[in-house]
Amino acid sequence: MSALTVSPAYTALLARIPPRVVRSEEQNESYIAALYELERRHNKWSEAERELADLLTLLIEDFEEKNYQLPKASPLQVIAFLMEQHGLKQKDLADVFGTPSIVSEVMNGKRELNKQQIRRLSDRFHVSPELFF
Repeated sequence: MSALTVSPAYTALLARIPPRVVRSEEQNESYIAALYELERRHNKWSEAERELADLLTLLIEDFEEKNYQLPKASPLQVIAFLMEQHGLKQKDLADVFGTPSIVSEVMNGKRELNKQQIRRLSDRFHVSPELFF
């Protein structure tokens, strides 16, 4: 589908789910539900459905970035939160930090995170390294 032509299938999808800038929680939830319905068929998407999914994702992300700003957390708070969410104890991060004593020193604020540890934490928890700065 080129930028100048719109397929009849895409036009039909847009008629069913007319995209607009999301301005309310209700509209956001509606788009999330529509996106969820599309995602249930992810491996069978037509090009038109893929285009609509991309558009809905952008609209949802825009609304949520503007309305659901997360408070800034320290790197230690981020690590503690991730550990809690994954049911981990300090000893479970020895592979990230090298030894249990280094984990303890970092978690007690006696040692700063280095770039290699940040990379490993990012990989381990599948999050952006940016969270640890």
